[in-house]
Amino acid sequence: MKKSSPHSGDAKDRLLDELLVLRVKEGSREAWQLLVDRWQEKLWRHARRLVGSEDGAWDVMQDAWMAVARQIKGLRDPGALRRWLYTIVTRAAVNRYRRETQETAVASPTLDTHPAPEQTSPRDQAVQALKQALRQLPGEQQALLSMHYLEEFGIADLAEILGVPEGTVKSRLYHARQRVKQILERMES
Repeated sequence: MKKSSPHSGDAKDRLLDELLVLRVKEGSREAWQLLVDRWQEKLWRHARRLVGSEDGAWDVMQDAWMAVARQIKGLRDPGALRRWLYTIVTRAAVNRYRRETQETAVASPTLDTHPAPEQTSPRDQAVQALKQALRQLPGEQQALLSMHYLEEFGIADLAEILGVPEGTVKSRLYHARQRVKQILERMES
């Protein structure tokens, strides 16, 4: 049997997710395992982008799946699973970041001092500069840009995930983009 992966626009995948949620609520361990298998990789990549390390992403995922297991019976709309899962992973990453910053002094972002391998095109150089600029953003701005541009969440979805008004999401996106622009300009000079 071909393993399907969840995509935001695929009706079959959304329907399967809804069915799995209903079965999990009834206590099906098989449905739980299928749900985890379907979402683990995509959510782990999101967590990795949020926390910046593989080990940190695994820690976030452990916290997130524990939260999902505790809260899934309270999920009223199984059709909202995707947004709900991303909300939990994002909150787990933010909580991890807060715990770490309380335990240790916040270090300023460091630039990669190793010379980059020789780039083959101006596009490759631009992509590398953008990645470096994004790594310098605070975790919450990285998460917001990641969810909007990489995971393709719209403003309304982001507002629900973050628990803020849509206008606040727009403002935060604007400020994150401006910060990236400033970092890139500083790198070029």
